[in-house]
Amino acid sequence: MDDQAAGDARDAQRVPVCYRHPDRETGIRCTRCERPICPECMVDASVGFQCPECVRTGSGTGHAPSASLPRTLAGGTVAADPRLLTKILIGINLAVFLAVQIRPSLLDPLVLIGVWPPEPFLPRDGVAEGEWYRLFTSMFTHEEIWHIAFNMLGLWWLGGPLEEALGRARFLALYLVSGLAGSALTYVLASGSTASLGASGAIFGLFGAIAVLMRRLNQDMRGIIALLVINVIITIGWSNIAWQAHLGGFVAGVVIGYAMVHAPRERRALVQYGTCALVLAAVVVMTLLRTAQLT
Repeated sequence: MDDQAAGDARDAQRVPVCYRHPDRETGIRCTRCERPICPECMVDASVGFQCPECVRTGSGTGHAPSASLPRTLAGGTVAADPRLLTKILIGINLAVFLAVQIRPSLLDPLVLIGVWPPEPFLPRDGVAEGEWYRLFTSMFTHEEIWHIAFNMLGLWWLGGPLEEALGRARFLALYLVSGLAGSALTYVLASGSTASLGASGAIFGLFGAIAVLMRRLNQDMRGIIALLVINVIITIGWSNIAWQAHLGGFVAGVVIGYAMVHAPRERRALVQYGTCALVLAAVVVMTLLRTAQLT
């Protein structure tokens, strides 16, 4: 009986935790539903703070629900499904993979290649011949089952946490620009007649961004470092892997990720999307220079 009473006393003294982040203790409660909320989740109200659900439904705010939406760490809008965009990207990759398996002739116009066939054969195809879209389409194209399996596992593991932390628009910008940076560096450094494909550049961009995010949150980085080291070893030791895409995507991911999570609040969107624009400009410059070299 005494032990039970002692246990009840300890439970009564326990500090409540945020209902959305069980690992964070807090003394703040929503003024509407009285659920405990951490500083990241609380939204300013006319009196006290409210939780994201009460704000989203407009309960007692006195204004439209969209007037004070809860925000992610990077300033994005908190979504009901924080992995929706990740699922869509995986679906696009799988759809293209299945289409290529059903009709192999679709592969040739989608892969990244500088120029083919070499001189003096005509007509020629490739990025150098004006087919810049290949920098983009190659990001969603896979030929081997092991290749798409590795990339989609990486997208699922890394994409979810990043999409939740950045918000959908910022996550999509990170993914696409990192992938394009990987394609551009491959175009610059690889042989002009070598074809490459896959989402590896974008995936390594997610690696770079999540490392920056974990550093920002002071989380244990040993797991992500070990996973990155394994991928680097595979990149170096496995033939027929476009290491240029991995390097370009990773560097872009680190740069964009740093801007996303460290941008000052008063001009956050300008810094975040401005950084994406600068990386995209670098992609354009690299592509123009390599095109001039090949033509």
